[in-house]
Amino acid sequence: MEARAVLKQIGVPATKVRQLIDLIRGKPVEEALTILRFSPRPVAKLVEKTLRSAISNGINQDEENPVDAEDLVVTRVYADEGRDLKRIRPRARGAADRIKKRHCHLTVVVGDETD
Repeated sequence: MEARAVLKQIGVPATKVRQLIDLIRGKPVEEALTILRFSPRPVAKLVEKTLRSAISNGINQDEENPVDAEDLVVTRVYADEGRDLKRIRPRARGAADRIKKRHCHLTVVVGDETD
């Protein structure tokens, strides 16, 4: 059994999110939530929100075979590149530089320990 949650258009570059999600990949969900709760990075709150959504999806997915939250493990988590916001910064002598404000998409997949 696998359940997933996706958060799109996070206003943080994927490289910064990947530094954080590497810490929780393959861990039980309770341990992953603890790591995210005490992480000093601002993006940790968004990753925690997405992980909690995936846990909820996993618990409520199959009514015939209920799953406890303690049995779930973060099987896959990845951050893909999103759209870039293109902005202009004025420079000297009438010139302009382009600034790319990067975004990313976060996907969290949780599953049983048996998978």
